Amino acid sequence: MEQKKDVRIDPIIVHLGDMGRHQLIFCLVIFLSKFPSAWVTLAHLFVAGKAEYYCLDPPKADPCSTDCKKTDFNRSVFSQTIETTFDLTCDRFWLSSLTQFVVMAGIMIGAIVFGILSDRLGRRFVFLIECVMQLVCGVIASFSVHYSMYIILRFLTAIATGGQMTTSFVLIMEIIGPSKREVMSILYQIPFFMGHALLPLFSYFLRDWHYFHLCISSISIIYLMYICLVFESPRWLFTTGHVDKAITLVEKIAKKNGRSFESIQLIRPQMEDAYQIFISDPNTLKKKSTVFDLFRTPNLCKNTTVMVYQWLNACMVYYGAAQFISKLGGNIFLNVFISGLSGIPGCIICIFLTKYSGRRSTLIISNFISAFGFLAIACISNLSASLISIFAIIGLFGASLTFPNVYLYAGEIFPTVIRTTGVGLCSCFGRIGSMIAPFVASDLALKSPIIPPLVYGIVAALGFVLTFFLPETKGIPMVETLADGEALGKKQNKAKIEI
Repeated sequence: MEQKKDVRIDPIIVHLGDMGRHQLIFCLVIFLSKFPSAWVTLAHLFVAGKAEYYCLDPPKADPCSTDCKKTDFNRSVFSQTIETTFDLTCDRFWLSSLTQFVVMAGIMIGAIVFGILSDRLGRRFVFLIECVMQLVCGVIASFSVHYSMYIILRFLTAIATGGQMTTSFVLIMEIIGPSKREVMSILYQIPFFMGHALLPLFSYFLRDWHYFHLCISSISIIYLMYICLVFESPRWLFTTGHVDKAITLVEKIAKKNGRSFESIQLIRPQMEDAYQIFISDPNTLKKKSTVFDLFRTPNLCKNTTVMVYQWLNACMVYYGAAQFISKLGGNIFLNVFISGLSGIPGCIICIFLTKYSGRRSTLIISNFISAFGFLAIACISNLSASLISIFAIIGLFGASLTFPNVYLYAGEIFPTVIRTTGVGLCSCFGRIGSMIAPFVASDLALKSPIIPPLVYGIVAALGFVLTFFLPETKGIPMVETLADGEALGKKQNKAKIEI
């Protein structure tokens, strides 16, 4: 005997449609914020570009020894880097790597802190703060007169960027419907890869890190337009009790989407009824959510833990693979360009895989590809340099599939009441993976060249196994409450048993 499915109607999307023209314009405007995310994250490749430090007098002496009376830098590639400006040489050389570590730490802190603030204060207000903070701190950092000033401002810029990456993604996820969710959330990642690929173009023409950093930072001034163009998430307004504001905003968007006058008239009474049902539900959260709520119930705790690892896996393998390839030799501008460009086809393929195969199947496939590429390098001896490059590119390609998918997957697994907190937590652990990656590619490689691909391969292989414990979220309504989040996956398993 067939049982009637209990399907809850989305109180926002039912009036707007999955993707109206105004929603599309809104998403495209938000997409622009991903360019500086790549620039802030990866600028270190060029502001700290390699400039050989050598002794002039006498010529063959160790520049760090007392025998050397006069030193200089090889400025054939970069005229000025932070090493030359702040004298990060010899026993101070480690301070150069510390700046990138601090940037990743800042992104990690910004993702979780601004994620929590966004759930409490609203998406739009926090997003605008992040954009202004990123612009101001980035521009001032370009004029740093000493190392301490530079690293502090880079840290603050990274905090703003980490928050911006999380908040902008949630703004998009909460305004589009299930049928368009996978496409838009994955297309959202393409500007990051484009920004990655454009970075060497700026650096090629601006070989002094001051001008290079000022250029990529000052472009953020165009994001001041968000004050006029970005509206609050109607879903956040609805779930936090600002029903009148939510209704007014939905009516405005529905009108711009070309909805009929009759359908717009029905928005207020239907949304008011939906809200009464929402607050009458005993499972609806009456208090402010915290990050600890993600771990209070077993199923949500399991989904959160696995998703957190998948982000660590995606970031560690992607950034590690990019750095591993860059160290294989060649032109730094070309290497960085290829690394960034390779992510674009990965995103496009990911759209079709997530749409037709689902989120879980796509993540299983991408993790398998990464694991295969790197474990092949680690386990097959006497590989030629060209084969190592090919397998490394295969591993990077798998990571470029994983990266956009985990954004989409996390946005669907976490409930609205704690979504940016959940995505922020994932991004936080993702940055830990990003911080570990360069040490694996550089320091551990000195002990054995097999260690980096072996580590990246094992990390991806574990991600492959853990993906089987996640529920499929393709095509289902956005989960709203913590109870919805706990039930996610349980109903799917129960349905399979009944069948």
